[in-house]
Amino acid sequence: MKFSSSLKFNAVPEWWDEYIAYDTLKKHIYQLEKQQAGLRDSYHDLEANERSSLMAGEDSSSTDAVFIPLLDRELRKICAFYEEKEKELLQDVASLERLVEQQEEAGPNARHEYLDVDDDDDDEEEEDDDDLPEQSPVATRDHTLSPSARRRRMRSVSSSKAPSGSRGKYDTIPRRRYSISSNEEHADLEASIASLRTPPHQDPADAGSESGRGEILSSPLTKAKQLASKLHIMTNSVTSSTGVPETVWTARNNYAWDVQLLFKRRITNLYVAVTALKSYVELNYSGFRKILKKYDKVTDSQLQARYMHEVVEQAPPFRRESKDRIQNAINTLVNLYTKCVTRGDFAAAQRQLKVHVREHIAWERDTVWRQMIGQARRGEAAEGLTVGGGSLVIEPEKATVNVRTRFGHVRVTLSQVYVLVAVAVFVVLLNVQVVEGVEANRCFAILVLATILWATEAIPLFVTSFLVPLLLVVLQVIRSADGTPLGPVEATQYVFSVMFSPTIMLLIGGFTIAAALSKTSIDRVLITRVLSLAGTRPSIVLLTFMAVACFASMWISNVAAPTLCFTLIQPILRTLPPKSTFAPCLILGIALAANIGGQSSPISSPQNLIAIGYMDEPLDWARWFAVALPVSATSILLIWALLLVSYHPTHTGDGEELEIKPIRPPREPFSFTQWWVSLVCLLTIALWCVAHAIQDIVGDMGVIAILPIVVFYSTGVLKKDDFEHYLWTVVFLAMGGIALGKGVMSSGLLNVMGGGITRVIQPLSPYSVVLALSFIVLIVSTFISHTIASVLLAPIAKEIGASLPGNQSDLLVFLTGLVCSCGMGMPVSGFPNQTAANQEDDMGQLYLTNVDFLKNGVPASIIATLVVATLGYLLMKLIGL
Repeated sequence: MKFSSSLKFNAVPEWWDEYIAYDTLKKHIYQLEKQQAGLRDSYHDLEANERSSLMAGEDSSSTDAVFIPLLDRELRKICAFYEEKEKELLQDVASLERLVEQQEEAGPNARHEYLDVDDDDDDEEEEDDDDLPEQSPVATRDHTLSPSARRRRMRSVSSSKAPSGSRGKYDTIPRRRYSISSNEEHADLEASIASLRTPPHQDPADAGSESGRGEILSSPLTKAKQLASKLHIMTNSVTSSTGVPETVWTARNNYAWDVQLLFKRRITNLYVAVTALKSYVELNYSGFRKILKKYDKVTDSQLQARYMHEVVEQAPPFRRESKDRIQNAINTLVNLYTKCVTRGDFAAAQRQLKVHVREHIAWERDTVWRQMIGQARRGEAAEGLTVGGGSLVIEPEKATVNVRTRFGHVRVTLSQVYVLVAVAVFVVLLNVQVVEGVEANRCFAILVLATILWATEAIPLFVTSFLVPLLLVVLQVIRSADGTPLGPVEATQYVFSVMFSPTIMLLIGGFTIAAALSKTSIDRVLITRVLSLAGTRPSIVLLTFMAVACFASMWISNVAAPTLCFTLIQPILRTLPPKSTFAPCLILGIALAANIGGQSSPISSPQNLIAIGYMDEPLDWARWFAVALPVSATSILLIWALLLVSYHPTHTGDGEELEIKPIRPPREPFSFTQWWVSLVCLLTIALWCVAHAIQDIVGDMGVIAILPIVVFYSTGVLKKDDFEHYLWTVVFLAMGGIALGKGVMSSGLLNVMGGGITRVIQPLSPYSVVLALSFIVLIVSTFISHTIASVLLAPIAKEIGASLPGNQSDLLVFLTGLVCSCGMGMPVSGFPNQTAANQEDDMGQLYLTNVDFLKNGVPASIIATLVVATLGYLLMKLIGL
């Protein structure tokens, strides 16, 4: 979580204006960065809704002169608020200590001389509330309070709910149930205790009136109760067998019980307030440290260590003596809670107070920030479009159609329409003989159903994958080697055995390597070091970023790589002149290169692993690299040239030569953990490269994939949560694709299809088949998921290759896997394109449009496909395919 989000999530809403203005300071840093780059645009402070201009500086000293006063202003604000709150809370703690002492002196029977007939009923009610001390502090009973005390309590609660100050758009945030600190609560506590000592039928203002007292004591029944009360007092005054006298904190009468509840509430509230002040100091200290670290990184300054040591740590809130005072106040409150509530159990007091704090924070987050998020989502969802008098409602996430029937209006989503169509087609194909053979015809129906659901994404992709083995078994599609249909038991064992194949284990091993590289920041460190060598020429910077995006996609997947690269280019984008063509050129270049990187290694994308699974002799990494690396490098260079011609990013709009701000390498050296992770990853990759040479030992590359899993999780580099965050939907998608492919082959459908394909391609030369198949795969992968394209087309490529002279099935399957990554002509073609299409500038404007993808993505896709069909084809022949 970013610190700005963490600050909002953990801050006390009432104090929001008093925290460090982290976002505002960050905007000032970016403005200083622009001025260092020579830009003189005025800065629009979105939070203050005004424009300002910072002094331009040429070096770190001049930027320090601008930024330090901004920090000083925030520090003065924090110090003033802290000193006021600290004084207030420490006074409250001291007052509470005095009240506890006074109550101990009053004793446990201060009210018994006023008992009347109603106390019997109260005793019965008290017996039903034995668990009240374990409840929330707001559960204090008010039935024992006089009307005046109740009015004071209501005023105190009302004042605690009133906003104490807000920041602009947060004016409507609901406040906490009770004030984080309230000076009135001590007066309220004293009034409540006084009311407990007052006769139930007498107003506290008349407590000293002899006439009122005489009236109450004139009743014979009351006199009897008074006598019983005196006997009870005499009994309680005698020490127990242990020699410990009873106190108000250990007594069990009504009065002592209510006093304990009142003090529990006050101690708990004050404990929450003091711990909130402690958290306030820690959050602001982290805020100064984070913002100074960002400032040093962006402006190449060294202000953090000096300012933190000489200024921040010397300020009152961050001094050791201030922290000790707050901690002593917390300890005092724990001791008071131990005495007044838990009857001397210090551990229970600590535990209960911490529970109260957790419940308080959870309540705040639920009612404040979650409500804000919910309001924002509801606001976005309300931006629908109604057409034709309400018959069509278009929402951000899905389109709905109101269908009028005899039973009323039925709302149908577009996804539901796709599902209905798929099911209807499936039912028709099951009952119509389309292909020869019962099992083959049923498998064809399953294939069409899965294709429609995968292509339209009417239901989640992995759900369709789960549907495949279910239908294969229930419809008895699987046949044995002699052509006999297998029963449900045998078919189930077969389907599940092929679903979890070595290919799936290889995919999980790739996820493990990616998680380790990402968690230890090796990917970021290496990429940043390489980018720091790119210089300032736009063309070289563009090529470097494309090469880095391609390389990163080989190891951390083409899903995570573009996201990382888009984060790293933000300093460059912020310092570009307005309307610069370099920004869209760079973003699109990274997306296209990440797509190309998806073909560079077997674990860079699921379609590669699916292709390996369909090969009669799976390729080891060495032979894959021998083909994929030259193909990827050539494609990157040609696409780079295309982007330079299309965007002319080397000059500004005024015709001046553009100079890019260089990226600074990280200063931190490699840690032991990073070296350890790098060694294990390199060893695993080396074993994958020589898998064929050591297959008598390891059997398959999937077994080698277990190595990083065991090493990283056993040594603590990765945790259980990391394993749970794997892309398991992709794993099960691949498993469903493998099951479908095996079903197509086992049912005899592939043989039927092969006969028809052979008749079509028989007049063509082998290379013409390669070209035709390449462009068919390109078209399919442009409009649907690359993984789904490989699932559907790899079995077809295998059958086409088997019909060619010399059995070219492995070659065509390999080619299909590589070309699937070339489908990048649309914004929805692959995750890198989708991420690039959503990139926005500081004003919320998208960098790329659909025209950018059509004008550059389509030619880039054709170029990459031709490279695979020419250079890749030659290299495949050279390695013996």
